[in-house]
Amino acid sequence: MINSDLQSLYQEVILDHNKRPRNFRVIDPASSMARGHNPLCGDQIQIYINMKDDIILDVSFQGQGCAISTASASLMTDAVKGKSIQAIKLIFDEFHQAVTQDNIDINLDKQQQILGRLMILTGVKKYPSRVKCATLAWHALQAAIVKQSEPVKTE
Repeated sequence: MINSDLQSLYQEVILDHNKRPRNFRVIDPASSMARGHNPLCGDQIQIYINMKDDIILDVSFQGQGCAISTASASLMTDAVKGKSIQAIKLIFDEFHQAVTQDNIDINLDKQQQILGRLMILTGVKKYPSRVKCATLAWHALQAAIVKQSEPVKTE
């Protein structure tokens, strides 16, 4: 269970990144772009990336969505900028596990090291319908990396 201090921090970070999202812009020209849609909540997002070799040099997003979707996209863009595709896959896998599973034997130190500020979003696992809001940007990022032309959906 999330204690009240962590819950307050969770709310503060979500509100901050929702009101002042980082990297909320179009990269033009971009190496790749992908769209994502969460029909359940109505979130729509576009992820733009510039890559060289297998490194994300720049990443941004635009779209409309709930506070969790916007905050997650904002935090994600900060977390993956300058990282390799391999590192991003590790972060995504760890993030997805953290927001969807209640693993008792999880190594919190390792998870904190990999996720950093993204750990704040793990509170969404208490609200399964909100997990799709938190992971939408990640799925769109994966689509942009592989240059998928069809929009990704959380349903």
